[in-house]
Amino acid sequence: MEEPFLNAHNKDEFPPAHTAEHILNRTMDNMFHCGRSRVNHIERKKSKCNYDMEQPLTDEQVRQVEAKVNEVIAMDLPVTTKFVTRDQVPAEIDLSRLPGDASETLRLVYVGDYDVCPCLGSHVLHTAEIGEFRITSTSFNEGSFRIVFRLS
Repeated sequence: MEEPFLNAHNKDEFPPAHTAEHILNRTMDNMFHCGRSRVNHIERKKSKCNYDMEQPLTDEQVRQVEAKVNEVIAMDLPVTTKFVTRDQVPAEIDLSRLPGDASETLRLVYVGDYDVCPCLGSHVLHTAEIGEFRITSTSFNEGSFRIVFRLS
C-alpha cells in the first residue's frame, strides 16, 4: 500500500497528555454538548483545554468529568489510527476545524470505541499508559471554560 500524503504536524506533544486530551474532549462533549476544545496547550508538566460554554462547571461537575476520564483511562482501550479520504470520514466527525490546506487523506485516531477524530499528533498505544488524570484548576472568562490538568 502506498504511504498516504498528510500535512506536516507542527507540534511535539507528550503522547500520554495528548491522548488524555482526546478523552477529555469526548467526555466534555458527551456531558455538556460543548464540542471539542477550541484552544489547547498540551505539555508534559501541565495541559490546558478551553471549551466554549455559557457558564462554568460546578465543582461537582468538574469532579464528574475527572472521574469519567479516569474511568475511560482504566479501561485500557487501544488507541489506533486509520487513514481515510475526506469522503470516507463518518458523518458524526466534525471537520470544520481542519486547516484550509489539510490534505485529502486524513488520519483518524480512535480511542477504543469512546472517541474518534482527525489528528496528526502522537498518542499512546493503550489508555492505561496515560496514568492518573487530575484536574488541577478551572477558570471561566467570557464564554470560555478552561480546564488545567496534569497526569501522574
